Amino acid sequence: MIVQVDISDLAIERGGQRLFSGLSAQVSSGKALALSGRNGTGKTSLLRAIAGLLRPATGTIGFGELDPAEARARDLHLLGHLDGLKASQTVAEELSFWSALLGGEGQGVARGLDRLGLSRLKDLEIRRLSAGQRRRVALARLIAVPRRLWLLDEPLSPLDADWRSRVGEIMGAHLGSGGLIIAAVHDRLPIAADVLEIAP
Repeated sequence: MIVQVDISDLAIERGGQRLFSGLSAQVSSGKALALSGRNGTGKTSLLRAIAGLLRPATGTIGFGELDPAEARARDLHLLGHLDGLKASQTVAEELSFWSALLGGEGQGVARGLDRLGLSRLKDLEIRRLSAGQRRRVALARLIAVPRRLWLLDEPLSPLDADWRSRVGEIMGAHLGSGGLIIAAVHDRLPIAADVLEIAP
């Protein structure tokens, strides 16, 4: 179970260009870290590196005493800026697919639908949803399959003010149960969070 993330002297390159270097941070259970910076500075790349999808140029990313490959496979969610949903699937089918893929059990899908206000929309195809509703389907994966580390890329876009507040409550509950959140943001998160400014 992930209880901390350690980033040490990290440098990331994209297309042969160095985005940043010398970056270090630590996040522990019950804490959130907001990644701030201009577009193109490497916030999304850092999330992908933590998830193991991008190899750093230098530096290390660790998970305490856990084997990184096992920690990544079993105990983190990466929610990208794009929702990654199949347009022809219904809401329930899409969430059930992701739950099965990620090893969900029991009532996780129903719990995700309920917490993100999607129960009445469960039989609608993804293509018929608004952008905010699609984002809520993507966020429902976090509830359907509980994992300790949430890596979130602009998680509140394009939610309205009410749902930003409600997702903030969900994030707060996750932290309260010992979870960790690392989020790339342009706006402030609706929870207490340390801020890591990423710059070239």
